[in-house]
Amino acid sequence: MGRNSYPKHFHILLPLSRASAKVRGLQGLSLGPLIENYWNELRFSCVLSIQRLMRALLLLSVLLLSPLTAACNQQLIPNTDVVDVPENRKVIEFCEVYRHAVERREVGKLFSLAHPKYYENGGNIDASDDIDYAGLKEFLRERFSAAKGIRYEIRYRRIQRGSKNVILVDYTYSASYQLPSENGEDDWHRKVEDNRLELVPHKDSFLILSGM
Repeated sequence: MGRNSYPKHFHILLPLSRASAKVRGLQGLSLGPLIENYWNELRFSCVLSIQRLMRALLLLSVLLLSPLTAACNQQLIPNTDVVDVPENRKVIEFCEVYRHAVERREVGKLFSLAHPKYYENGGNIDASDDIDYAGLKEFLRERFSAAKGIRYEIRYRRIQRGSKNVILVDYTYSASYQLPSENGEDDWHRKVEDNRLELVPHKDSFLILSGM
């Protein structure tokens, strides 16, 4: 072939061949240390970022779990959901006196546990069914007059301190009571509900403001 007898696409290949020659010329350079340093820096940066992320996640988990752990570590009074501290035990001991008096239908005992300012709202705007201290004893007599047997179980849920030194006792009760039926037999009835007793300190014990 003559000087000008190259294939017509050969002029396209010439720049590529020159570029290839330049690359082959760079092959003599040692790029290993440069790449290794770059890789080490990148790896160190990644490790550092992961360590910071792990520390942040650990701190977050501690902050989130601390209240739950504290709550789990609190000892509860047996058969209740109430934290076991002397003040709460004293409240529940008083409420157990009330519970046993209900089971025994001891109207006089229950009346002695009531505060002179006892008041029970009937839950509506009609004040005729509200109960105050003066009407409490008659209300208790009517409540127990027909019942021939009562089983009254309480699950104490929460004890809180309200305003004016009032103690709020939230609980769920299961009341089973025996009533005469139309056929002359005594039938058992059962009722499960939530209730709240409101207490005020009195001498070394308490009195009930509301909730009987």
